[in-house]
Amino acid sequence: MKEVFSLTSDCFLVAIGYHGKNFHGSQIQPSVRTVQGALIDALKEIGWWSKGCLWIFSRTDSGVSVRMNLIRLDLPDRITKSIEGPSVITALNDRLPDDIVAWGARKVPSITSSRPIISRKYFYRCEVMKNWPQDVNLNLLEEACELFVGTHNFTNLCRLEEGKNPVRSVVNCEPWLNHDGRPIGISVTAESFLWNQVRRMASAITGVVSGEFKLEFVANALKNPQTPIDMGMGTSKGLILWEIEHVSLGGLGTGTTPDTRIFSKPPLSIRHHKTWMSLSSLEISTMLNSEWIREIGLP
Repeated sequence: MKEVFSLTSDCFLVAIGYHGKNFHGSQIQPSVRTVQGALIDALKEIGWWSKGCLWIFSRTDSGVSVRMNLIRLDLPDRITKSIEGPSVITALNDRLPDDIVAWGARKVPSITSSRPIISRKYFYRCEVMKNWPQDVNLNLLEEACELFVGTHNFTNLCRLEEGKNPVRSVVNCEPWLNHDGRPIGISVTAESFLWNQVRRMASAITGVVSGEFKLEFVANALKNPQTPIDMGMGTSKGLILWEIEHVSLGGLGTGTTPDTRIFSKPPLSIRHHKTWMSLSSLEISTMLNSEWIREIGLP
């Protein structure tokens, strides 16, 4: 969808979350259920819809869980001036399906598209991959994560779209530990990411801690992007878009970590891993619902 900005009025930035397993991605597609499609339906029901009024900041694939994505709503001045953020949240949630939640909204001056995003943060639950060890060498995991910090050409660790610059700067990549200190995955922060970048990073890091890849092999994939190296890609079921820090939101929704107290340990048997995956999906969904309830401030 073409990005449209009004230069003469305020707009709303709205924090939304959704269960990606129920959608064929965030962006509108014909004949399938998408997050954008559900938002458009809600806006039409409210009477706020007009072509170009909606912009989604981060594209997500089918299966990706989202605690926080951002949308921009450019509404007519008469509407924008008459309501505030809480009214936007209520109006949307009264009409959105149960698997999408609007939990934060701010009225901000109309802005340009010149780098409004400070950072995006993802968590990836590497336990969903069958080769994630039961007992992870934390030092090795930290070393594998550290390989990705800094500015690199990620051609070997993404699905590179035509015309896209493969160079990205990763601000932070570190082990994700559960409530009792068990390594369960990784967290990654950057201003922007390439398509499938985090899922391929997670697969490469899992390959290192499982003994499939040496650290030097992964480092070589970054240093020599002209030489194709495929280290696999983790399933979308392990990926969580956790937060987006925006220059106009004053830290809304940032600075938290997932509450993993309900997270179970994967079974020892590979045969039972598929069954456990259903439980993992439920655990992530429950955690997200708890986050949204907390952010909205429900008792």
